[in-house]
Amino acid sequence: MRAEASILHVDLDAFFAAVEQRDKPSLRGKPVVVGGVGGRGVVATASYEARKYGVHSAMPTSEARRRCPHAAFLSGRFEAYRDSSRRVMEVLRSMSPLVEPLSLDEAFVDLAAADLADLTVATVSRVGRELKQRLYDATRGLTSSVGIGTSKLVAKIASDLDKPDGLVVVAPGMERELLGPMAVTVIPGVGPATTERLRRIGVHTVGDLEQISEEELVRVLGRAHGRGLHLLARAEDDRPVTASREAKSISVEDTYETDHVDRRLLEALLDRQAAKVTERLGRAGLSGRTITLKVRLHDFSTHTRSTTLPAPTDDARTVSRLARALLGEVDTSGGVRLLGVGVSGLADWIQDDLFTAEDPDPAPDDAGDVVDTSAAADVIATRRRTGWHPGMDVVHDEHGPGWVWGSGKGVVTVRFETAETGPGPVRSFPADDPALRAPVLADDS
Repeated sequence: MRAEASILHVDLDAFFAAVEQRDKPSLRGKPVVVGGVGGRGVVATASYEARKYGVHSAMPTSEARRRCPHAAFLSGRFEAYRDSSRRVMEVLRSMSPLVEPLSLDEAFVDLAAADLADLTVATVSRVGRELKQRLYDATRGLTSSVGIGTSKLVAKIASDLDKPDGLVVVAPGMERELLGPMAVTVIPGVGPATTERLRRIGVHTVGDLEQISEEELVRVLGRAHGRGLHLLARAEDDRPVTASREAKSISVEDTYETDHVDRRLLEALLDRQAAKVTERLGRAGLSGRTITLKVRLHDFSTHTRSTTLPAPTDDARTVSRLARALLGEVDTSGGVRLLGVGVSGLADWIQDDLFTAEDPDPAPDDAGDVVDTSAAADVIATRRRTGWHPGMDVVHDEHGPGWVWGSGKGVVTVRFETAETGPGPVRSFPADDPALRAPVLADDS
């Protein structure tokens, strides 16, 4: 632990939903749910207005609809989120050379590496207030919550204490007093299984955990986990803020002693490689858009195939499914000596399965039926044909820019407004109206 409160954690409030409310004036102050809108969709983010009804991230969209039927249910706009994230990270990096992004909307900043006169509580509090205003200005109105403390653990917990739009600075020496009354689940790595094991030995709060000896925790949880929790319960966390070098791709490949011909075996091997690649993506806090297959045949000829998604993924099933499809483009009847799966076009992590549904069947929406496909690759193809997804940006030749309010039964309903115009009118058109189109994005290639 550091002697000064010099680690800052910043978290944008209800990020995806806040971006939608910023860009869609008619939704400001109203419940907004962003995620998969189909029958098996999952909530990615809910606005604070929707959270009052018990809606939260990772909840099935069907349950969210039951709890808050009057909310606006929108699919994701990745380009808008990436743009705001880029602005956030630029501000953070102008403040300190040591910035460790955790996701699109969350990062650690090492204030000890910043050009500050001192690291007193008064100084870092001022820095936190100034940062929040700079982020608000850079993102055109998004609020953030900031925590500052002597370690990553304390800073991250502090940023959650006064949401939304909060600032909490934990003075050196106050860490254990802060953590003691909190539920033990506040400590990273304490999930349901660990919580149950701790409950059996009478541990419910961090203060309870602090009273348990390291030997007892090792006996109950194993050496690595037990020792780690023993330290964290005492706020002992010396992890540095690491500005990771940007990776261009993450891949796995294996060479086999004998040539493999059996198709089912090859697909099983791809499944295993996809799992390894996505595990590495998850550890790095990354996702990727381009899936690449590498195949070396019995005659030592090497073939590569790739496909690009409209949105990044870190889902093993998606990577495996696409890798299998790419394998079908290569004649492997003579035998395969090497297989490899890679993911490139990396970005800060977005779990794209939160924005898609597993079933392709239409699901009811406030303004009609919306088709949500199971694969991100299918989403853009559907969109280019007739698919209009709630929340997506559109342009009409006569009425100008707007966004899809709902669609179904051959009709698409659009609200014509932008962040600058104020709430706008709603009009409906045939789904195949040639005057209505999605803006052309560079990524839609």
